[in-house]
Order: sequence, then C-alpha cells, then structure tokens
Amino acid sequence: MTAGRPGATLRILALVVAAVMLSGCSGVAYVARAAYEEGRILWNREPINQVLARPGLDASTREKLETVLQVREFARDRLGLSVDGAYATVSPVDRGAVVYVVMAARRDSLKPYLWWFPIVGYVPYRGYFSESRARAEAESMEAKGYDTLVRPAVAFSSLGFFADPLLSNLLKLDRVVLAGVIIHELFHRTYFLESDVMFDESAANFVGTRGAVDFFTQTEGASSADAKAARAVYESNLVFARFLLQAEAKLLRLYGSGLPKNEILKRRKRVFTEIQADYAKIKPMLSGLERFDLDKHPLNNAVMLNYMLYFHDQGNFAALERLNHDDTRATIRQIIDLAKRNPSDPFYAIWEASRPALLSPAPLRASASR
Repeated sequence: MTAGRPGATLRILALVVAAVMLSGCSGVAYVARAAYEEGRILWNREPINQVLARPGLDASTREKLETVLQVREFARDRLGLSVDGAYATVSPVDRGAVVYVVMAARRDSLKPYLWWFPIVGYVPYRGYFSESRARAEAESMEAKGYDTLVRPAVAFSSLGFFADPLLSNLLKLDRVVLAGVIIHELFHRTYFLESDVMFDESAANFVGTRGAVDFFTQTEGASSADAKAARAVYESNLVFARFLLQAEAKLLRLYGSGLPKNEILKRRKRVFTEIQADYAKIKPMLSGLERFDLDKHPLNNAVMLNYMLYFHDQGNFAALERLNHDDTRATIRQIIDLAKRNPSDPFYAIWEASRPALLSPAPLRASASR
C-alpha cells in the first residue's frame, strides 16, 4: 500500500458528505458513484519513479512517464503553476475514456443547460463514469427539446483537492499532446473561476498548448521534431479558434434575428451546412487533427458550444503572450490577475489588456456559464 492513502480516503469521504448535503437527496447516487470512482483512482495510484524502476518496462511507456515528470517540474519552475504532488503517480485506467460528458443546449440559442455542483458552481455539462448512463441523460434532455452531445473525456482535474495521478490511458497520447494535457490540467489546479467554464477551459487550452511549445523548445531545442510539432498544434489552435468565432457570429445573428422559432430552426440547417463547408477549407491546415474533429458529429448547438468552451478568444490570449515578449509565465500571471479583478467578464478584461497587439473588436461571447 502506498503511504498516505488512508488520509486521502478520509478527504474523499469528507468531500462526499459535503457534496451530498449541498446537492440534495436526488444527487446522492450520482455523487456517491463519482466519489467511488475517484476513490478507486486515488487508491490504485503508484509513484511514477517506482514504475520506472521496474525491469522490462517498455521503451515507449518509459519515455512518456519520464516526460510527465519533466513536464511537471517545468510547469512548476518555469511556468509558475501549482504542482504539489500532482502527476507524480500513475493510476491504471482500463478504458480509453475515464468519463463521458453530457452537454445540452436550447435549439434556438447558444445557451447551454447548466447543472449545479458544490464547489465548482454552475457548469454546462455533466460527467458520467458509465457511457450508458450518459446516453440515458442525453436522451432525457432530447425529450425536453434540447440539442445534446455525449463525448468521452480522457482526463479531469480535482482542482487541487487531491494529488491527481496520471491516468494510464493518457500514455496512449503522443508526447506533445501528453505534455499539453498535463500543463492544461495543472492550470486548472492553479486557478479556477467558479461558474465560468468557458473561461476556465479556454485559458487552460491556451496555457496547455503554449506551455508545450515552451517545454519542448527549452528542453530539446526549437528545431527539434517535438518543438516543431508543438508549435504546429499551437498555431492550429489559433486557426481553429478564428474559424469558431466566425461560426459563432453567424449563429448569434440568426438566433438574435427575432424570427419565429420554426423559421430559425429551418435556417440554422443552412447555417450549419455553411459552417461545415468553412471547416472543410481549414481542416488541411490543422495539426493534431483529433482535437478539431468538428465533422465527427452532426452539428447542433451542444456540439458548437463544446468547441467554444475550449477555443474561445485564443487569439486574445496569444496577443497577451506577444505583449509579454513570449514570456508564458508572465502571461499566465496576467491572465489569472485579470480574471481575479474582473470575474464577471474575464474575456473582456483579456481583450482590453491585449488591444495594443490586436486589430479586433470587443469579443462576442455565447452564454456558456452563469
């Protein structure tokens, strides 16, 4: 048994009791299942250094585990992120997705259905450890007239409540994507704005992709294959984010037109067709394509909001980076400071601070939180 497990289990139980009290009786089964799964993950974690000491460990696994340890050290020392004991251990996950996320949105507006949870507040999704339960929830929301999406998630963060282990399913990712995921999750551990998932995920997306560029550039050199690949993913992020802003503007114009709902639903089919055609034009330009698989699902508002949550205003974050002379640590500090001082609209604060490096209007924003 790994030292510290009883304490971790007690912390889990304390959090579960608080969550059940706050969420009401209807949420007891859901919270209990989540606590069980999180507890199992924490109970089965093993120090990465202990795994690396095993004889016969395959070369690919060894390289990726060593990369994780290097990335967490880089994130702490060079990026200023809160690391503590996170990702110093690994826990086995015997499936590709650790959780299945359900999203729902009104059919005539970019307004998601919001679920409330203790600690994190209102969020535009609900996670299930069972795919069948996730799909049952989606079917229930569809029966109420909502667009829905069920998608797998390969990682999640406890937001600093626990020393999150590396989930073994992440070892299937290439080193560049793996580094970005670790830095992304460590940003969540460092800062989380309650009830504003769009800001939290978009900021973490930027920090993760930009941080991966810095990591491979500084550890392997700018001309290394991994540094070039990380740069390509980062630049693809910006291309895809610009495309999404244009798509969002088209939908917001339609949904704000004042037309009858039936007419809006008829016209949105044409708008979605246009968006797919626009995506087909930029798809050959995107690196790390699995991140941008917009053509994987038939388009609806839940699908669009899923991408908007992660890619909103990436260009403005990048502009801050330029103003900070490509000092990502300074940019991260500024992002967090701006969000703390302007919690009601951090995207506007980011845009205002980045204006010297921008030639864009104030940001549009779909209502994905609060």
